[in-house]
Amino acid sequence: MQVARDTVVLIHYTLKDDKGEVLDSSQGNEPLAYLHGGGNIVQGLEEALEGRAVGDHVSISVPPEKGYGVHDKSMIQQVPKRAFQSGAVQTGMRFTAQTEDGPRQVVVTRVTGDMVTVDGNHPLAGQTLHFEVDITEIRAASEEELAHGHVHGAGGHHH
Repeated sequence: MQVARDTVVLIHYTLKDDKGEVLDSSQGNEPLAYLHGGGNIVQGLEEALEGRAVGDHVSISVPPEKGYGVHDKSMIQQVPKRAFQSGAVQTGMRFTAQTEDGPRQVVVTRVTGDMVTVDGNHPLAGQTLHFEVDITEIRAASEEELAHGHVHGAGGHHH
């Protein structure tokens, strides 16, 4: 069986940045299970795995446009400190902001006087992602998984 739309794929992966530093890895844990074609992983990685088989090893560099997007300066805003319900706001804190497009995660990048600078970009936006992937299992997705848009059971979502 090959990786194709509507298959459940289990992978072990290591993600590194341009400096070669490990950002995330499944090594030493259960493999990551995802529904291929469901948008559950970054586009560039999903495209690189299309047509692959169990046992394949894939090295792929994913550009920002097919990863977490380019860094968008319009996603950086200054907000009055009084807009935060928690007392002390510090650089590095994460919050969920209510936006026109629904809730969005933001990180505080600077606190200056009564103003707080927040960044709504994904932390990996603008970065090329370097993946090493081993495909460990491929199976047909169940009707329930297809209806829900994600994997259930081992390595997947539990309702």
